[in-house]
Amino acid sequence: MDMDQIRTFLGVVANNSFVEAANRLHVTQSTVSARIQRLEAYLGVTLFVRDRSGAQLTLSGQRFFRHAKSLLLTLEQARHDIKLPNRFQASISVGARIALWDELLPRWIGELRTLAPDICIRSEIGFEDDLIRGLIEGRLDVSMMYTPQQSSGLQIEYLFDETLVLVTTDLDKPWPNEDYIYVDWGPAFYELHNNYYPSMERPPQVVNIGWLGVQLIISNGGSCFIPARIANPLIHNQTIYLVPDSKQFRLPAYMVFQQDSDSIVLHQVLESLRSLAVIERHKIKN
Repeated sequence: MDMDQIRTFLGVVANNSFVEAANRLHVTQSTVSARIQRLEAYLGVTLFVRDRSGAQLTLSGQRFFRHAKSLLLTLEQARHDIKLPNRFQASISVGARIALWDELLPRWIGELRTLAPDICIRSEIGFEDDLIRGLIEGRLDVSMMYTPQQSSGLQIEYLFDETLVLVTTDLDKPWPNEDYIYVDWGPAFYELHNNYYPSMERPPQVVNIGWLGVQLIISNGGSCFIPARIANPLIHNQTIYLVPDSKQFRLPAYMVFQQDSDSIVLHQVLESLRSLAVIERHKIKN
């Protein structure tokens, strides 16, 4: 059993597919199959049942899954720690949605480096599926996101609520109009948006991240929903404006991490994030 076999096993689990795992790992499907076969031969069990819906874990596969994550995390941590310069005691990998990296998490990273200058930090941007996959595959230690999906071995913890506000570049235009850009903030926002605007037709522009919505309306004019935390400095500078009497939506932010990790560094990082969340919740109340 080697690291590639474990990583491939977790890749199949994360994607429920040998084909998609091959794409993600940048290897052929036959390589994925061969690695899984060698792993099954080493363990003496069948790990997956393959059907039209993909690859599903057997009972033995489910049992190995718990150990595989720990094995890979231990090996990855060892590999990173061995390569670290002597001034670092450990490393941590952090992932998050791009909106959370806007001012909030960079500020937190700065505070974390002051608090623990001997920790090496790797930062990533991603969507929920990629971030969860990174946690399962051991590439990430902790991720922040808006719509996490429960996965075995991962702990989801609420941090704070974003407040989505409707902003525009032109207060003289009645809303809604043809310049409105729908930002896909996830299924919860989609449902709330549809319930509040049941007669609204599909907007002419749809984007998958708030940053892109902001760039488009600043460049071309228009309106969209973005977090108040991001909107406030732009409103203060009169780059954009709050649409009067417009609906505001709540968007919870969460952190997700390995449930059974005994990493002292990870626990230190999680406590730091909890402190950040307390500050953000206090800001919202005031």
